[in-house]
Amino acid sequence: MSVKEKLRIDKYLWAIRIFKTRTLAADACKAGRVKLDGQNIKPSHEVKVDEIYNVSKGIERKVVKVTGLLENRTDAKTAVNYYEDLTPVEQTHAFKSVFNASILKRDRGAGRPTKRDRREIDDLKDDFFEK
Repeated sequence: MSVKEKLRIDKYLWAIRIFKTRTLAADACKAGRVKLDGQNIKPSHEVKVDEIYNVSKGIERKVVKVTGLLENRTDAKTAVNYYEDLTPVEQTHAFKSVFNASILKRDRGAGRPTKRDRREIDDLKDDFFEK
């Protein structure tokens, strides 16, 4: 575990275990899912202590404040010391409630959904996952 003064954002997000691989972290940056002050940042952006990043990972949203720079990936207990999770409680509970929600099911033997059925299913999903 070594600490650096200059560190790329993709490597930092991987090291603090927000993303499973560094490639996923870089892809998230390229896709605009990592923001600093509302602006998209590149994977090569240099991380500085006390900066606050908004990270979107699927339906999960995180607000992370940098408290230290961690170059190499370590265990989760150690990684927690290098960032502060500022995610609002409402968002955390909303993310967890998705896993407890009812699952849309079709009757067995009903066949493929029609075009109309498919649109209704998509509308339900959009209403459920919207914020």
